[in-house]
Amino acid sequence: MLKFFKRYKTFAIVFSILSAIMLFSIYSLLKPEKTLPVYQPDMVNAELVDTTVQYIRKYHKIADFELVNQNGDTITQDFYKDKIYVADFFFTTCLTICPVMTDHMLKIQEKIKNDPEVFLLSHTVFPRTDSVPVLKKYAEEKGVIDDKWNLVTGDKKQIYDLARKSYLATKSTGDGGKYDMIHTENFVLVDKNQQIRGFYDGTNPEAIENLMADIDFLKNKQQE
Repeated sequence: MLKFFKRYKTFAIVFSILSAIMLFSIYSLLKPEKTLPVYQPDMVNAELVDTTVQYIRKYHKIADFELVNQNGDTITQDFYKDKIYVADFFFTTCLTICPVMTDHMLKIQEKIKNDPEVFLLSHTVFPRTDSVPVLKKYAEEKGVIDDKWNLVTGDKKQIYDLARKSYLATKSTGDGGKYDMIHTENFVLVDKNQQIRGFYDGTNPEAIENLMADIDFLKNKQQE
């Protein structure tokens, strides 16, 4: 019996190695490769999308913009050229979801502060009250790093159009009033081609972890 095992010892080792390789190969084939969708307006909840773009199924990108940040600097799409960024909509006097969203943005800022590829962009939905000095005070109180995170204000119509026609991230009351947009908790992940690659609940810690993982995925994918 001992001679039998000695004779087939080499065969058993080789067979075991080959079996392990085959099992790994099958697992790799069955496990789907991670992908991130390129979101189009027709893929998003219609409540968050302006009716003029709801039909669009391809080629959607963030429109060009010209807004002013907390330092009074003009911020355009050029600032985010060849960059990945996270965008959201807020206002400085919000006492409901905004404080939580801001805290989570600060956590993202801490993780990306030394990363030259990733930035943040927050749009006020109350541009009349959230002036440059107000945004500056808010930024200083919260610990915003100016080089990484722009808090922007500007023309109300432009901001609202960006929210509902570009970022697909806010609701409209439909009443045409002074403030006819309801901002949501959505964080929007935008890639280096100005395409939307993900939506995340800015009040949910687990969603923020998913966002960070997707940022890493985009960085690695877009370097290939």
